[in-house]
Order: sequence, then C-alpha cells, then structure tokens
Amino acid sequence: MKFSFGKYITLLLIISMLAACGTSEGNTDASSGDSEKDKKVLTMATSADFPPFESRDKDGNFQGFDIDLAHLIADKLGYELKIEDMKFDGLIGALQSSRVDMVMAGMSTTEKRKKNVDFSTEYNHSGEMFISQKDSGIKGLQDLKGKTVGVQLGTIQEEGAEKLSKEYGFNVKKVDNSSILIQELKSNRVDVAYMDKTVAVGYIEEQGFSGFEDPTSSSPGMGIAFPKGSDLRDDVNKVLKELEKNGKLQELKDKWLSE
Repeated sequence: MKFSFGKYITLLLIISMLAACGTSEGNTDASSGDSEKDKKVLTMATSADFPPFESRDKDGNFQGFDIDLAHLIADKLGYELKIEDMKFDGLIGALQSSRVDMVMAGMSTTEKRKKNVDFSTEYNHSGEMFISQKDSGIKGLQDLKGKTVGVQLGTIQEEGAEKLSKEYGFNVKKVDNSSILIQELKSNRVDVAYMDKTVAVGYIEEQGFSGFEDPTSSSPGMGIAFPKGSDLRDDVNKVLKELEKNGKLQELKDKWLSE
C-alpha cells in the first residue's frame, strides 16, 4: 500500500507541474493578446476604384498614391494602418458616424464637404477632364449637346456636370465608381466620361481614348478628410509639411502621378 500511495503522490506532483506550465503559457497568450489590443490602429476609408490614387493589384492588395501616402503618415505617427474599402458616396457618412478615423480617396476639399468634415492641407491638385472613344469627334464642350456624360456618384465631377449640362445641353448619367464608368463608355452606354484629370490620363493611355480638359474647371485640391473637430488633423498636417519639405511627397507624385 505504501508503494501504491507513493506512486499516487508522484502522479499528483506531475499533474500539478503540468497544470502550472499550462497556466503559465495561458498567461503569456493573454499578455500577448492585451499587447495587440493596446496597439494604436489608424482606420482609413477609401474607394479603391480610382487609379492611380487607390485601386487593388491582381492579388487584391491596395495600391496607389493615396495608399502609399497613408502608410507614410501612419508610420510617422506610430500607427498601424487599417484600410476599409467602400463606395465613394458613403465615405463622408463613415466619418460622421465615427466608423473610420480619416478618408483618403482623391477627395476634393469643396465648401459643401467642409460643412460636414474637416480637411487636411491640400496635398494634390489635378483638375477635370472629359474622355470619349477616339473616333467620337468630341473635342470640346460645344460637342456635348445631346450627348450622355457619365460621372461617379458623390464626386466633384457630379456637381460640375450638373451645372455644365444646363449650359451645354447634355444628359448626366451617374454610376457607383470609375471602373463602371469606363465600362459604360466602352460599351457606348455613355458618350463621354467626366473625371479627375490624372485618372483620365491613365485611362487614355491604357484604353486608347481621346479627351480634353475642362476649360471651366477651377476645382479645389485634394485633402485628407476627418470627422469634425478631430485632433488627428493637426498631427497629419505636420507630417504632410514634413513630407513636402524632405521631398517624399514629390517622390510619390513622380512614382504614381507623372504623365
């Protein structure tokens, strides 16, 4: 009996040691989890259908001028960047409902938008452009009469097209994103696409379209949008100033936006 009792005690000791090891390992995991939760995350919304500012590569990864700039800003401020993709016309609402910390989506800093969100200093200015099929014969605003001009919902081009249509007699068709807009143009469901100049130039080179700049355009530049009263804006403005001073901002423009 003594021998059996001794074996029983030994077995209890082994079980106790294993339990202690298990508890120690569990505490390590919990500590690691807490560390992950404590990590600062900067959530940015975009509309990844606007090359070369934001799009996805063949593997589904985000890429573009705004994406690279956002990563630089996040790194400088010590954040981990999280990107959420959504429709352009839902971006302002995402800020207002505090679903995201900021928006980078080639967004122009219009007075109308400033009523709902705060903007950083402008970091790029493109202008607007009309593009059409190469054999369309459309070379200027006077050629748009009776035509259908496509625009992306929620953009500054939507606002501009509404105004110009009254003067130049064309119809306006609104779609969800620039990729759909290009498909509408290629399939002749719209005669002309009206969009940001930098984006338009990319499509002209890639798809063989023709185009002309909007001579009436005096649009504001692009800015990073924040919820009203966000403290983050001042920090981001400091980083933008630094990136402009050290040439990093120009390097990104040379990489993504050079014609």
